[in-house]
Amino acid sequence: MKSSLIAKNILVAMWCAAAVLLLSACANSAVAEPEIDIQAAQTQAVATIFAEVTQTAYAMVTEPPTLTPEPTRNPNQTPPALPSVFTTGLLNPLDTPHTYVEDACVYLNRKWSEGKAEPGTVLVPIMFHSITKGDATADNAITFTEFKRIMNDLHEMGFEAVTMQQAVDFLYENKSIPKRSVLLIVDDRKYREYFDTTFAKYYRDWGWVVVNSWINFDDSIYTLTIAENQALEQEGWVDHQSHGTIHNIPMSNDSTDEYLQGELLGSMDKMEQDYGKTPVAFIWPGGGFGEKPVAAAKKYGYKVAFTVNPRGPLMFNWVPLSDTADPMRPSFIPEGQIGEPLFTLPRYWDTDIREHLDDILNISDEAGAYGAMNKAVELEYYDILCSQEHGGLAQ
Repeated sequence: MKSSLIAKNILVAMWCAAAVLLLSACANSAVAEPEIDIQAAQTQAVATIFAEVTQTAYAMVTEPPTLTPEPTRNPNQTPPALPSVFTTGLLNPLDTPHTYVEDACVYLNRKWSEGKAEPGTVLVPIMFHSITKGDATADNAITFTEFKRIMNDLHEMGFEAVTMQQAVDFLYENKSIPKRSVLLIVDDRKYREYFDTTFAKYYRDWGWVVVNSWINFDDSIYTLTIAENQALEQEGWVDHQSHGTIHNIPMSNDSTDEYLQGELLGSMDKMEQDYGKTPVAFIWPGGGFGEKPVAAAKKYGYKVAFTVNPRGPLMFNWVPLSDTADPMRPSFIPEGQIGEPLFTLPRYWDTDIREHLDDILNISDEAGAYGAMNKAVELEYYDILCSQEHGGLAQ
């Protein structure tokens, strides 16, 4: 179309040039002038106009075309609805799963990316206090015989112990851990003998580490136990985390800012001084917490915090919590009302953990099957809405 327009313009130019020359010749016929070569002048005029026209035409032809960018996805492609949060009848009726990863794309990326923990992977925190060689008389004490039964049952059922940092990486990023993982947490300061006569065997035989909730109060017990515990930390099988400074006064919304700072930041600073590490976990002394203590724990840099409430196992983006007040403990706030699942994590008690192990395995199996059933839908959702910003998922 553009080439025919150029040809037409050239033809018009030729006729115009001839007409101009002819009129000029007629007007000056009475004056004796040198004879003009009409053909040459016509040729020159046509050449000049042709050059101008072709230059304009060339610019028109070579101008980059305006491209409409390809849409990131088919605008008519509607993403499927995501499945609801996994639930199970094996939890206490008052305990419900809570999630903490708000962005669906981030959650699905961490759930289905290559190398992540598979759906159904459970983390089971267990709280230990006193392990006695004789009869257990306190409510939070078990016998050494019972302790060995717990450890053997865990091993026979395929559990493996992990460190607190591994637990944090799993809860935040869904980093791979054994599908049946256990977090062994011993509360309060202990002498080395306690660990040597209980958990040392399982570190030697199975490589299992144990977490100690360390109290940073500088008293006579601190003086007697600090060097022993520093040695255990250096040996790599006792993982010390923070359990407060004064410890014996549980934190609550009524706690002063100064007290919270001393218990949380003060404990963190002392851990860095004593053990050369920054603790990632805080174990609430006496199980006391609230919106104000939780906010302070986050402010000072802790990644997770544990209660004394036995709600159920943990999974990635899945924490069972209670939303209902406990009539037996009216002063305690239900964890679910805090709105921070990672800072109100539940723990099983050593006194009855063996009664829950079968349910834990069944929850793991149910969650794994639920994840497999919904995988295609979640991947389709991710492909439509998430892949451009977060990248594709290698499957």
